[in-house]
Amino acid sequence: MTLPSGPAPHRRPWSGLGALTLGTAVLVTLTGCTSSKDGGTASSGPSITVGTTDQVTSLDPAGAWDAGSGTIESEVYATLLSQKNGSADVSPDLASGIELTGPQQYTVTLRKGLKFANGHDLTSSDVKFTFDRTLKIADENGPSSLLYNLASVAAPDPARVVFTLKSANDTLFPQVLSTAAGYVVDEQVFPADRVLDDKAIVAAKPWNGPYGIRSYDKNSLVSFTANTRYGGRLGTPRTKNIQLKYYTDAGNLKLDVQQGTIDAVYRTLTTADLDDLGKQQGVKVHTGSGNGIRYIVFDFTTQPYGTKTKNADPRKALAVRQAVADSVDRAQLAKQVYKNTYQPLYTSVPDGLNGATPSFKSLYGDRKGGPDKAAAAARLKAAGVSTPVTLNLQYNSDHYGSSSADEYALVKTQLEATGLFKVNLQSTEWTQYGKDRVKHLYPLYQLGWYADYLDADNYLSPFYAANSWVANAYADPAVRSLIQREETETDAAKRTGLLKEAQDKAAAQVPLLPLLQGSTAIVTRTDVVGVPAELDSTYQFRWAGLAKK
Repeated sequence: MTLPSGPAPHRRPWSGLGALTLGTAVLVTLTGCTSSKDGGTASSGPSITVGTTDQVTSLDPAGAWDAGSGTIESEVYATLLSQKNGSADVSPDLASGIELTGPQQYTVTLRKGLKFANGHDLTSSDVKFTFDRTLKIADENGPSSLLYNLASVAAPDPARVVFTLKSANDTLFPQVLSTAAGYVVDEQVFPADRVLDDKAIVAAKPWNGPYGIRSYDKNSLVSFTANTRYGGRLGTPRTKNIQLKYYTDAGNLKLDVQQGTIDAVYRTLTTADLDDLGKQQGVKVHTGSGNGIRYIVFDFTTQPYGTKTKNADPRKALAVRQAVADSVDRAQLAKQVYKNTYQPLYTSVPDGLNGATPSFKSLYGDRKGGPDKAAAAARLKAAGVSTPVTLNLQYNSDHYGSSSADEYALVKTQLEATGLFKVNLQSTEWTQYGKDRVKHLYPLYQLGWYADYLDADNYLSPFYAANSWVANAYADPAVRSLIQREETETDAAKRTGLLKEAQDKAAAQVPLLPLLQGSTAIVTRTDVVGVPAELDSTYQFRWAGLAKK
């Protein structure tokens, strides 16, 4: 289900928590224990079963940065700061406060008495180990690129952590601490230089979030129980036991919701299924912010005329990318596949965020947002590209939803209708997909994105900055310089200009092709309460507040 984008917010350096000035005292402090609204007292009633078609890549936070893995990680690991439901505000979680102690330095104080579920003390040493480890491993499917500005971490005493940054005035860093890059791990369990196997993690019980894993059958069935040693903001979960059940077919998941054997669904049902369930008694469809995006990535090494192909030619490679951008009809994708529950997207930054600039609309197709076969043909002819150009295009339906098959079948139809392209479609399961794409096995491929924090930077640096998560061998010094500058620019107007320029320059080179903007939905039986009316701004489904009537 899509949600309309709200008015463009102001930049959220601290998401409403106040401006940063040196000499300010503790800028974020712990104001009290968690209320029953956030967590409450554990219920002795029935367990809740959540269904999903998504898949887990890894339970090791250093080795995964995807929604399937994040669904589990966000329940069993905690961060120093976290975002409240229905808001982009960050507030203390494992931390009791954070203080700006220098132009390039943040000092975090931990809550007292923190422990992992296995009984190990959680101290500043674990925090330092966590961030050092993520940067050292730098897994291509992990979140290390979020730590772009982190120079070093110190643990001067068990209760304090000092983060030293490479550049001053980074007001986004507190947001980074609330992301997947900030899940604190147990240094007595995790190796410092490699990703740990899921079974070893489960056996060691290194949980510090609201829940711990009781039994684990990967991508089949996972059982969770409340972690009595969790000391963070969400407090004691209202429901002690949660089950996460995995489906390979969205139709079977929908059927189990209707029959009452599944209490809640997070990722992913088809648009038609969501519409149908929303009309049925006993079921409620909850919608949140529309900050999710869907796009096609071009691998600069293996795309037609890419750098590692036998007929490598950068001019022809660019012409192919631009001609594809001329040919795709986003409005038709939104209407025909998603019944306008998604909207066309003309930049990597969702409409509604400060700095979003629809660069692709004015550069490609009919220059009004629609396709133009003649423009595509002219580009290819000018570059000396013989047609039809063969495009090997990969997509995924277990992570991005079964509608991806219809979406990419229509993309194929649109491209081939020009007579300029021959498209070979292939689909791969998500657990293999992430491994293959970073090995440059997919010349063109589908990806999607949800915000780690609501700022345009989170839709630029993961795609275009050094060590980007997309890992498609795109490297433009000018774009990277613009991103580095906007990340520490304190003048709002100047920063907006830098964001716009970065999007315009990237769009001219088409390292990725934005298609659609929208969001998934959460479905629950009506006897399940505790899903916030306004969902987490980064669309994270948390379980601590869930209970059955």
